[in-house]
Formats: sequence, structure tokens, C-alpha cells
Amino acid sequence: MATADSVSVFAEGTFEEQIQELVDYATRSSPEDERATALQSFRDIAKPDEGAKPIEKDQERRRNTLTFVLDQTKSLGDGSEQEIEGYFNLLFSHLLTLWPTNSPEIKHHVSSLLGVLAASPSEHPSVRYRVLSNLFNATPRNSALRLPIYTTLLQVTAVNGELETLRLSRKDVEQWLQEWDISSEERSQFLKSIVDAFIKSGQPETAYHHTLSYVSSLPPSSPNGQSAAIDAIALALRLPSLFDLDPLFKLDAVVAAKDHELFSLLQVFLNGGLPEFHSWLKSHPAVLEKYELDRAQLERKIRLLSFASLGFTHVGHDLPYSEVASTLQIELSQVEKWAIDVIRTGLLSGKLSQTTQSLHVYRSSARTFEREQWEALERRLVAWKAGLASVLEVVTSAQKRGNGSAVNEVVQQVTQTGESVQVDAA
Repeated sequence: MATADSVSVFAEGTFEEQIQELVDYATRSSPEDERATALQSFRDIAKPDEGAKPIEKDQERRRNTLTFVLDQTKSLGDGSEQEIEGYFNLLFSHLLTLWPTNSPEIKHHVSSLLGVLAASPSEHPSVRYRVLSNLFNATPRNSALRLPIYTTLLQVTAVNGELETLRLSRKDVEQWLQEWDISSEERSQFLKSIVDAFIKSGQPETAYHHTLSYVSSLPPSSPNGQSAAIDAIALALRLPSLFDLDPLFKLDAVVAAKDHELFSLLQVFLNGGLPEFHSWLKSHPAVLEKYELDRAQLERKIRLLSFASLGFTHVGHDLPYSEVASTLQIELSQVEKWAIDVIRTGLLSGKLSQTTQSLHVYRSSARTFEREQWEALERRLVAWKAGLASVLEVVTSAQKRGNGSAVNEVVQQVTQTGESVQVDAA
């Protein structure tokens, strides 16, 4: 049997007594005549024929009575949040007991309940989240029912601007998609619904990370795959604090869009600088407006990336202000401002020196990590190895002499050799 997450349902009494409680709650706010009619209809359904089995042993009659309750469930009902949650938990418990989770009947009933729970999401929002979460957790982990349940939960929280209450991570999503018995098309649609929810909630950074999963789920050369790839490139360029573009560039669908105008702009941000960016702008004067890209923001991003790339070639060394000014096409007096900005982004770390007019680079990020970056890392490791040999020699000498100043020299050399190999991918 497929496992589900734990959801406790405390219910007393026989099946018929529990269903009676559900009917009483579902009809509580109905006009008196409608309520009386509903209660009589329930008694007629639940009443056994002469010589019939008790309802606890008659699955068809139990299904009929629960179907009656489900048909009466047209809103959250007139009750406290505790009553609402208790009502739906008991309803879900019987529903998941009486029908297989892959049956057409349960799909129909769950769909109807989700429609009720999605209506007027601003009313009792917190209890709606709990009820939907309880249904999700009560459903077997591999069930296809989890897809529409969580999609509804996404929609309800997004409408209320409370997506953060879900604490949704890519790791969770990846695990669910491996567990659920759904088609590849449904997987892609679910990922798109996550992206759309975060976009509508004003969280484009989070949406972007789920966009990578969405794009990779689509056939690379399909129309949907190409459209999603272009949207992903535009979103990545649009985000002022997103500098790691390498994962996007490695997606098959993005590579398949190599003839698109935005792909060439992506390449500029991966490998080029301001001259290449300005050259691209001359060749594509209308593209920025078409994809809602801001020129000033893009120029700032390419300058910061260029600064980091320049720093990568000077890790463990001093980077002259003049070289920074030339690469970024700025005045010498502006270098320290840009140095502070690039350090704040986390792309680079170092120490400014007004005396030497240079930046000593401790660590810097590479935009991509290909052959050239590996070769640079190899050179630093070789230098680090040579430095360690020198450190070992000093340590041995210090131990023989018991010299405190020599020990301090060791600490200094260890610090210097350690700095020389700190490299990251952006």
C-alpha cells in the first residue's frame, strides 16, 4: 500500500453517527425546509432494506451516504475554524477509505471539493490552507491526486499574497514529481503553475529558480520549450541581483534557441564586457523594450560581472584601479564605489588600498567554469603546493629553534597561500 503523510483524525461513534454529524454540519446554514428535506433524504439513503446488511458492512450504501454529504458540501460551512477543519478532515478520511485513489469517482469528488475550497479564498484563509494541506498529506505519496490538491493550494495562497507560508523548495518539488504517478506534460504544467504563482506574488527571484526546472522538463526543440527558454533568459537578465547565468546556459532548450536575439545577449553576459554589450545594442535596438529590459540595469550588471572576471585573474594579487577603470569604462574616482558594490554582491572579496590605488583580491567568482577556469585553478594549486613546501620548511626550522617570530611567519604564509586558491563559480 502506498504511504501517506501523517494526518490524525479523531472520530467517535459508528459510521452512521459520523455521517449524521457531517450532514448536520453541512446543512446547518440551510433554510429550515431545505434542511429538513436534506436530513430526510439522508435517512432514506442510510436506512437498510429489510434483511439487508448493516451499513458498516455494506460498502455501496456507505458510498451512497458519503456521496450525499459531498453533494451537500457547497462551502466551508457555518462554523468555527476548528469545526471547519474537523469537518473536512473527517470527510477526507471516509473519502479516501471508500474509494481507491486512482478511481474516477474519487477524482470527481476531490475536484468538487477543491472547487469549494478555492472559492472566495479571502474567507478563512488560514483554515483553507490547513484543510488543503491535510488533504494533501492524507493522500498517498504516489497519488496523482496530489497534483490538483497542491495546485489549488498554490492558487489560494498566491491570491492572498501568502505563498511564503508554504515554504516551498525546489527539493520538495523534485521529490514530489518523482513520487507522483503523473505524465510528463502534467509535471511541466505543475512547474509552470509554480512559476506563475511566484511571478504574480512579486517574487521573480524565486520564480526564476523554478523556471530552470520548468524549462528542463520540456522537449528542448518544441514550441513550448523554445518559448519557455526565451522567457527564462529574459527573466534572468531582468533580475538585477542574479549573476549566476551558467545553469541557464546549460539547459538544452536554451542552447536550442541559439539563433534567437536574446541568446546572443546571454552570451555577452556570460563571456563579454561593455564593448560587446554596446555592440549588441547597436545591432538590436528594439529588443530591450520588447522584453522589458532596462538598459541602465543591464549596464550595471555587465560592469559587475566584468569586475568579477577581472578579479578572477588577480586572485591573491593586487588589481590596479587603472585596470578596473579601463575595463568598466568609468572614471578613476569611481573605482572604489564599484569595488564596494561588487563586494556587496558577493562576487568578489578583497581589500582596498588608497595608498597603492589597488584592490588586493582574496576571492572572486567566475561567470562560467570551463577549461580556462580549470587551468587557472590548476596554476593556483601548483603555486599553493609550492607555498606549502616553504611553510613546512619554516615550521620545521621553528620547531628546532623554538622561535616565536618564525611561528608568526608561518601563520602569515598559511594565510597568503590559503587566499591564493579561493575561487568560486558565480
